[in-house]
Amino acid sequence: MSTETLEAEGVSWLVVGLGNPGPRYEATRHNVGAMAIDDLLAVNGDLLRPVSGLPCQVARVEWDGVPVLLVRPTTFMNNSGEAIGPLARALGVPAERVIVAHDELDLPFGTVKLKQGGNENGHNGLKSTSGALGTRDYLRIRIGIGRPPRGTSVPDYVLGPVDSGATLDELIARAAEGARLIVTEGLAKAQNRIHSR
Repeated sequence: MSTETLEAEGVSWLVVGLGNPGPRYEATRHNVGAMAIDDLLAVNGDLLRPVSGLPCQVARVEWDGVPVLLVRPTTFMNNSGEAIGPLARALGVPAERVIVAHDELDLPFGTVKLKQGGNENGHNGLKSTSGALGTRDYLRIRIGIGRPPRGTSVPDYVLGPVDSGATLDELIARAAEGARLIVTEGLAKAQNRIHSR
């Protein structure tokens, strides 16, 4: 698939799930953003396809008639912006219509918060995205993974396996719902719905 094809089909929003590629990282805390994309794909059985010349896979979907591109960078987390920046520019999607789902150490496991802009809080995937977009004013779906226990380094923690089960399933489903609500109802209404749980 080419960016020209995508541009011709029309895309209003990018919804990006951050993570690391490959089976080794699939079930790690750092990949909860990518898991939210998988959740959104599962609704209609959509499949990701590569984009020629860009390190990402995408699927075009429509939510209430709004064309949305679901995106998984195929780079490692720290280089996520290499996919997001060029894709947004090629499709003419402004930063305020780019939604990035990512793991968040500063929120307890099981919590989802939505926001626009702000600091990256040391998250290298967000730093790369901000650099590539030239702004911090994109939207974030912050998926809480909690802080590492005493004696565990942050890299070891985020690259460790996430606790599977009902709490994770609900967390990922709520993050996915947050993306849909931002697109269809706007950030304020989405925050009211998601933050009240």
